[in-house]
Amino acid sequence: MQYIKQITRKAFTLLSVYYAYMVEYRAELILWILSGSLPIILMGIWIKAAPGGQFGFTSVEFARYFFAVFLVRQITVVWVIWDFEKEVVEGKLSPKLLQPLDPAWHHLASHVAERIARFPFVIILLGLFFLLYPQAFWLPNLGNLLLFSLAATLGFALKFLIQYTFAIFAFWTERASAIENFWLLFYLFLSGLIAPLDVFPQSVQAIILFTPFPYLINFPASILVGLPVNLKGGFLLILGWLLFFFGINRWLWRRGLKHYSGMGA
Repeated sequence: MQYIKQITRKAFTLLSVYYAYMVEYRAELILWILSGSLPIILMGIWIKAAPGGQFGFTSVEFARYFFAVFLVRQITVVWVIWDFEKEVVEGKLSPKLLQPLDPAWHHLASHVAERIARFPFVIILLGLFFLLYPQAFWLPNLGNLLLFSLAATLGFALKFLIQYTFAIFAFWTERASAIENFWLLFYLFLSGLIAPLDVFPQSVQAIILFTPFPYLINFPASILVGLPVNLKGGFLLILGWLLFFFGINRWLWRRGLKHYSGMGA
């Protein structure tokens, strides 16, 4: 019980500190939110294309899907690789290594606190969206809402773990973010950000579903709007990828620390 109290106190302290930091830069936070508006732009394109194409989606269904994508993007946005790269290159990681706390918890607390600070602005934008396009308004049932919350949370955890794993390469290269930029090319097309995976050929879908990409956006978004998904298989694959990247992450972390120490840090 004492151990749980200590963990809770540390978590609350970290979240409080980083929440205060995020609220201090409210204007910048709004710009971050607006920078994730690509799904809204794509929604307009697909709404116009729906009547003349055979995509299996109506204009309203496309609108709801990309609304869900926008919401998932607000929950799963991650930037840990740029922060970690800067800490390693500038030597700011060294003081954190002296603390009895893995530096990853600082980055995770920063991301979670940012979600809390972002939430009111996201609600305002969602209200504005439905005012401008009332035909797309709907209320998901409670079951789908709970499953969406779980899927989006796991999607954030997976994206954070993947990017943090790439970030560890900063121990060997000054531009670990280049790995993330390369990964982004696949993420854009295979995650469901550009288009719902249901419009892809069945053979392509079968391959993509075994990669981690659909579970970062398409899977939670599809749950929210009520599209048919393999819930059991989807959640199992998310957990499988989480375990895979966690193992790689811890292995790279141990080797990276040795290299970092060897460089005189």
